Amino acid sequence: MQTIELSQLLLTFIPVVFVLLIIWRWGLNYTTAIYGMFRMLVQLLLIGYFLVYIFEADSHWIVMMVLAVMLLASSWISLRTVEGSRKKLFGKSLIAISVSGVLVLALVSQWVLVLDPWYKPQYMIPLAGMIFANSMNSISLAAERLSAELKRGDSFEKARNTAFQASIIPITNSLFAVGLVSLPGMMTGQILSGVSPFIAARYQIMVMCMLFGATGISSALFLVLAKKDFKGLKTNTLSS
Repeated sequence: MQTIELSQLLLTFIPVVFVLLIIWRWGLNYTTAIYGMFRMLVQLLLIGYFLVYIFEADSHWIVMMVLAVMLLASSWISLRTVEGSRKKLFGKSLIAISVSGVLVLALVSQWVLVLDPWYKPQYMIPLAGMIFANSMNSISLAAERLSAELKRGDSFEKARNTAFQASIIPITNSLFAVGLVSLPGMMTGQILSGVSPFIAARYQIMVMCMLFGATGISSALFLVLAKKDFKGLKTNTLSS
Protein backbone atom coordinates (compact mmCIF):
# COMPACT_ATOMS: atom_id res chain seq x y z
CA MET A 1 0.00 0.00 0.00
CA GLN A 2 1.25 3.49 -0.88
CA THR A 3 2.70 5.45 2.04
CA ILE A 4 1.26 8.93 2.61
CA GLU A 5 3.99 11.47 3.22
CA LEU A 6 3.37 14.08 5.91
CA SER A 7 3.55 16.88 3.33
CA GLN A 8 0.82 15.16 1.34
CA LEU A 9 -1.24 14.48 4.45
CA LEU A 10 -1.30 18.20 5.22
CA LEU A 11 -3.20 18.80 1.98
CA THR A 12 -6.24 16.98 3.41
CA PHE A 13 -6.62 19.80 5.94
CA ILE A 14 -7.45 22.33 3.20
CA PRO A 15 -11.21 21.49 3.15
CA VAL A 16 -11.13 21.36 6.96
CA VAL A 17 -9.92 24.96 7.06
CA PHE A 18 -12.71 26.01 4.70
CA VAL A 19 -15.34 24.44 6.97
CA LEU A 20 -13.82 26.09 10.05
CA LEU A 21 -13.93 29.45 8.26
CA ILE A 22 -17.62 28.93 7.47
CA ILE A 23 -18.37 28.04 11.09
CA TRP A 24 -16.51 31.14 12.28
CA ARG A 25 -18.05 33.44 9.67
CA TRP A 26 -21.57 32.33 10.52
CA GLY A 27 -21.01 32.99 14.22
CA LEU A 28 -21.14 29.36 15.29
CA ASN A 29 -19.03 27.63 17.92
CA TYR A 30 -15.84 26.94 15.98
CA THR A 31 -13.86 26.02 19.11
CA THR A 32 -15.68 22.67 19.36
CA ALA A 33 -14.69 21.75 15.80
CA ILE A 34 -11.08 22.79 16.38
CA TYR A 35 -10.96 20.84 19.63
CA GLY A 36 -12.46 17.82 17.86
CA MET A 37 -9.85 17.96 15.11
CA PHE A 38 -7.08 18.33 17.68
CA ARG A 39 -8.34 15.35 19.67
CA MET A 40 -8.63 13.30 16.48
CA LEU A 41 -5.01 14.02 15.58
CA VAL A 42 -3.64 13.25 19.04
CA GLN A 43 -5.75 10.13 19.53
CA LEU A 44 -4.93 8.61 16.13
CA LEU A 45 -1.20 9.33 16.43
CA LEU A 46 -1.10 7.83 19.92
CA ILE A 47 -3.18 4.79 18.97
CA GLY A 48 -0.85 4.19 16.02
CA TYR A 49 2.11 3.79 18.35
CA PHE A 50 0.04 1.92 20.93
CA LEU A 51 -1.26 -0.63 18.41
CA VAL A 52 2.27 -1.44 17.31
CA TYR A 53 3.04 -2.37 20.93
CA ILE A 54 -0.18 -4.40 21.30
CA PHE A 55 0.39 -6.36 18.09
CA GLU A 56 3.98 -7.17 19.05
CA ALA A 57 3.06 -8.11 22.64
CA ASP A 58 0.40 -10.59 21.40
CA SER A 59 -1.15 -10.94 24.87
CA HIS A 60 -4.81 -11.75 25.51
CA TRP A 61 -4.68 -9.80 28.79
CA ILE A 62 -3.66 -6.63 26.97
CA VAL A 63 -6.38 -7.13 24.35
CA MET A 64 -9.02 -7.65 27.05
CA MET A 65 -7.84 -4.54 28.88
CA VAL A 66 -8.05 -2.49 25.68
CA LEU A 67 -11.57 -3.77 25.01
CA ALA A 68 -12.60 -2.86 28.56
CA VAL A 69 -11.32 0.70 28.12
CA MET A 70 -13.15 0.96 24.78
CA LEU A 71 -16.38 -0.21 26.41
CA LEU A 72 -16.13 2.29 29.26
CA ALA A 73 -15.27 5.17 26.96
CA SER A 74 -18.02 4.42 24.43
CA SER A 75 -20.62 4.01 27.19
CA TRP A 76 -19.74 7.39 28.67
CA ILE A 77 -19.52 9.25 25.36
CA SER A 78 -22.87 7.83 24.23
CA LEU A 79 -24.63 9.88 26.91
CA ARG A 80 -23.39 13.32 25.81
CA THR A 81 -26.95 14.09 24.64
CA VAL A 82 -28.38 13.65 28.17
CA GLU A 83 -25.76 15.52 30.17
CA GLY A 84 -27.98 16.04 33.22
CA SER A 85 -28.44 12.31 33.83
CA ARG A 86 -25.16 11.03 32.46
CA LYS A 87 -23.96 9.39 35.66
CA LYS A 88 -27.30 7.79 36.39
CA LEU A 89 -27.62 6.31 32.90
CA PHE A 90 -23.98 5.24 32.54
CA GLY A 91 -24.59 1.77 33.96
CA LYS A 92 -27.46 1.13 31.55
CA SER A 93 -25.40 2.28 28.58
CA LEU A 94 -22.46 0.12 29.67
CA ILE A 95 -24.67 -2.96 29.99
CA ALA A 96 -26.34 -2.33 26.63
CA ILE A 97 -23.08 -1.88 24.71
CA SER A 98 -21.33 -4.71 26.58
CA VAL A 99 -24.08 -7.28 26.03
CA SER A 100 -24.72 -6.51 22.38
CA GLY A 101 -21.11 -5.70 21.52
CA VAL A 102 -19.47 -8.69 23.20
CA LEU A 103 -22.02 -11.16 21.83
CA VAL A 104 -21.69 -9.88 18.26
CA LEU A 105 -17.90 -9.65 18.54
CA ALA A 106 -17.71 -13.22 19.84
CA LEU A 107 -19.94 -14.49 17.02
CA VAL A 108 -17.89 -12.78 14.31
CA SER A 109 -14.42 -13.44 15.71
CA GLN A 110 -14.88 -17.02 16.90
CA TRP A 111 -17.44 -18.54 14.49
CA VAL A 112 -17.23 -16.45 11.33
CA LEU A 113 -13.52 -15.61 11.16
CA VAL A 114 -12.42 -18.41 13.54
CA LEU A 115 -9.45 -16.44 14.84
CA ASP A 116 -6.36 -18.32 15.96
CA PRO A 117 -5.46 -17.35 18.59
CA TRP A 118 -8.95 -16.27 19.64
CA TYR A 119 -7.77 -12.84 20.77
CA LYS A 120 -5.76 -12.01 17.62
CA PRO A 121 -5.37 -8.23 18.14
CA GLN A 122 -5.06 -7.32 14.44
CA TYR A 123 -8.69 -8.44 14.04
CA MET A 124 -10.21 -8.20 17.50
CA ILE A 125 -9.44 -4.56 18.25
CA PRO A 126 -10.56 -3.04 14.89
CA LEU A 127 -13.76 -5.14 14.89
CA ALA A 128 -14.52 -4.20 18.48
CA GLY A 129 -13.91 -0.56 17.64
CA MET A 130 -16.45 -0.64 14.82
CA ILE A 131 -19.04 -2.43 16.96
CA PHE A 132 -18.66 -0.28 20.08
CA ALA A 133 -18.55 3.00 18.12
CA ASN A 134 -21.73 2.26 16.19
CA SER A 135 -23.50 1.04 19.32
CA MET A 136 -22.38 4.23 21.06
CA ASN A 137 -23.87 6.38 18.31
CA SER A 138 -27.15 4.49 18.30
CA ILE A 139 -27.58 4.88 22.06
CA SER A 140 -26.72 8.56 21.81
CA LEU A 141 -29.40 9.09 19.16
CA ALA A 142 -31.91 6.99 21.07
CA ALA A 143 -31.36 8.85 24.34
CA GLU A 144 -31.62 12.27 22.74
CA ARG A 145 -34.74 11.39 20.76
CA LEU A 146 -36.44 9.67 23.70
CA SER A 147 -35.84 12.71 25.88
CA ALA A 148 -37.23 15.06 23.21
CA GLU A 149 -40.34 12.96 22.57
CA LEU A 150 -41.16 12.64 26.27
CA LYS A 151 -40.81 16.40 26.74
CA ARG A 152 -43.41 16.80 24.00
CA GLY A 153 -45.82 14.74 26.08
CA ASP A 154 -45.76 11.44 24.18
CA SER A 155 -46.30 8.19 26.06
CA PHE A 156 -43.17 6.21 26.86
CA GLU A 157 -44.07 3.43 24.42
CA LYS A 158 -44.57 5.86 21.53
CA ALA A 159 -41.43 7.83 22.45
CA ARG A 160 -39.44 4.59 22.74
CA ASN A 161 -40.49 3.42 19.29
CA THR A 162 -39.66 6.80 17.76
CA ALA A 163 -36.28 6.84 19.52
CA PHE A 164 -35.42 3.32 18.38
CA GLN A 165 -36.38 4.15 14.80
CA ALA A 166 -34.17 7.25 14.89
CA SER A 167 -31.24 5.34 16.40
CA ILE A 168 -30.97 2.89 13.51
CA ILE A 169 -31.39 5.47 10.72
CA PRO A 170 -27.60 5.85 10.10
CA ILE A 171 -26.93 2.12 9.78
CA THR A 172 -30.10 1.60 7.72
CA ASN A 173 -29.02 4.36 5.34
CA SER A 174 -25.65 2.64 5.07
CA LEU A 175 -27.37 -0.59 4.04
CA PHE A 176 -29.05 1.24 1.16
CA ALA A 177 -25.91 3.13 0.12
CA VAL A 178 -23.18 0.50 0.44
CA GLY A 179 -21.87 -0.56 -2.94
CA LEU A 180 -24.05 1.96 -4.73
CA VAL A 181 -23.01 5.29 -3.22
CA SER A 182 -19.97 4.30 -1.19
CA LEU A 183 -17.38 1.62 -0.62
CA PRO A 184 -17.00 1.48 3.18
CA GLY A 185 -13.71 1.68 4.99
CA MET A 186 -12.93 -2.00 5.42
CA MET A 187 -13.72 -2.87 1.82
CA THR A 188 -11.81 0.13 0.49
CA GLY A 189 -8.80 -0.66 2.68
CA GLN A 190 -8.70 -4.28 1.58
CA ILE A 191 -8.99 -3.38 -2.11
CA LEU A 192 -6.21 -0.81 -1.75
CA SER A 193 -4.02 -3.44 -0.09
CA GLY A 194 -4.51 -5.84 -3.00
CA VAL A 195 -7.28 -8.15 -1.72
CA SER A 196 -9.72 -9.46 -4.34
CA PRO A 197 -12.89 -7.30 -4.50
CA PHE A 198 -14.96 -10.50 -4.15
CA ILE A 199 -13.27 -11.35 -0.85
CA ALA A 200 -13.49 -7.73 0.27
CA ALA A 201 -17.23 -7.77 -0.46
CA ARG A 202 -17.70 -10.79 1.81
CA TYR A 203 -15.89 -9.03 4.63
CA GLN A 204 -18.05 -5.95 4.11
CA ILE A 205 -21.25 -8.02 4.22
CA MET A 206 -20.04 -9.45 7.52
CA VAL A 207 -19.34 -5.96 8.82
CA MET A 208 -22.72 -4.55 7.78
CA CYS A 209 -24.61 -7.42 9.42
CA MET A 210 -22.41 -7.11 12.48
CA LEU A 211 -23.06 -3.38 12.84
CA PHE A 212 -26.79 -3.56 12.14
CA GLY A 213 -27.22 -6.26 14.77
CA ALA A 214 -25.04 -4.58 17.39
CA THR A 215 -26.60 -1.13 16.99
CA GLY A 216 -30.17 -2.42 17.02
CA ILE A 217 -29.67 -4.65 20.06
CA SER A 218 -27.73 -2.07 22.07
CA SER A 219 -30.26 0.68 21.35
CA ALA A 220 -33.26 -1.50 22.21
CA LEU A 221 -31.61 -2.83 25.37
CA PHE A 222 -30.71 0.67 26.53
CA LEU A 223 -34.28 1.91 25.98
CA VAL A 224 -35.63 -1.00 28.02
CA LEU A 225 -33.12 -0.61 30.86
CA ALA A 226 -33.52 3.18 31.07
CA LYS A 227 -37.34 3.12 31.10
CA LYS A 228 -37.70 4.17 34.74
CA ASP A 229 -35.10 6.92 34.40
CA PHE A 230 -36.82 8.50 31.41
CA LYS A 231 -40.42 7.89 32.42
CA GLY A 232 -40.28 10.64 35.04
CA LEU A 233 -39.31 13.22 32.45
CA LYS A 234 -42.11 15.77 32.09
CA THR A 235 -40.58 19.18 31.58
CA ASN A 236 -37.15 20.33 30.46
CA THR A 237 -34.80 18.09 32.40
CA LEU A 238 -34.52 14.48 33.42
CA SER A 239 -35.25 13.71 37.06
CA SER A 240 -32.06 13.37 39.03
